[in-house]
Order: sequence, then C-alpha cells, then structure tokens
Amino acid sequence: MKNHFVVKLNALALLVYVLLFTVPSSAQEKKPVASPKDSVSAKIGKANVQITYGSPAVKGRAIWGGLESYGKVWRAGANDATTFRTDKDVKVEGKSLPAGTYALFVIPEENAEWTVIFNKVAKQWGAYKYDQSRDALRVKVKPRKVTDLQERLKYVITKAGFELRWEHIQLPVAVK
Repeated sequence: MKNHFVVKLNALALLVYVLLFTVPSSAQEKKPVASPKDSVSAKIGKANVQITYGSPAVKGRAIWGGLESYGKVWRAGANDATTFRTDKDVKVEGKSLPAGTYALFVIPEENAEWTVIFNKVAKQWGAYKYDQSRDALRVKVKPRKVTDLQERLKYVITKAGFELRWEHIQLPVAVK
C-alpha cells in the first residue's frame, strides 16, 4: 500500500512538473511572419481569378535593382512562387491563357518593359527550379513609377486586370 501511494505521488509530481515547464513555453507569443501569405480574388469578365502570394516588406531596402535584380526571374512575391488561378480561359495582354493554376513570375528591367510569366508548374519554392520550357505564356508590360511608397507587396484586381504594387512600382497586367 505504501509503494502504491509513492507511485501516485511521483506521478502527480511529474504531472505538475510537466504543466509548469511546458505549458508556459507554448503560450509564448509567436513572432510575426516576415512575409505573410496573402491572396486576392475577384471576377475579371466571366472568369474567377485568384492570386496567392507571400507579401514581403520594403523595410528601408532598395527593391528594384537591389533586393530584386534586374534581368532575372523573380517569384513575384516571397517564399513559394506566386500563383495565378483562373477558372475560365482569359486573354492576358491580348494573348490566350487557358483556365488553370500557374506560377506567376516577373523579370524586372531597369529601363524597359517587364516580362510577366505564367508557368505551368504552379507549386514551386521561389524561382530556384524555374524552367522556361514549362511557360504557358510570357507577356511584356510597362511598369509605372509612383511617388507613394507601397511598403508591403500586394496584388490588386482591377476592371482592366490586375496590378502588382510594391515600393514605388505598379505593374498593371491587362486581363480580359
């Protein structure tokens, strides 16, 4: 009987120890994600369109030609490649894009039009395994410089298509 009491006392002590030293550590505040996942969706014409992306912040950095190099494929967001989904065939800058889900990439240029890429491999991390032979569509788009700072990268769906907005750049892409 005495041994049974000691076993129960030891089990109770162990439970108290676990509760005291493990629960508070799991209740600590989690740090905010540096580039939180975001998405935007709306109808463009008859198509339901959704863009899902990681939203990095400027944080005082030079973005174009700095953090994001000119002339190189960029994932158009942070972390996973940005995805563009449409449930109907659409025209992007006048060119046909079949319904589906695509990785969205951009090649920024310093003094020229930027290339917007819809790649058939939607699920990929960044642009590290980007394969041009898997492109469904490439279009050229002229960026606009703006004076207002867009601290966090975001996409906006408009009547004319969608826009990438980050730092002092807006990149309008016509979709019908």
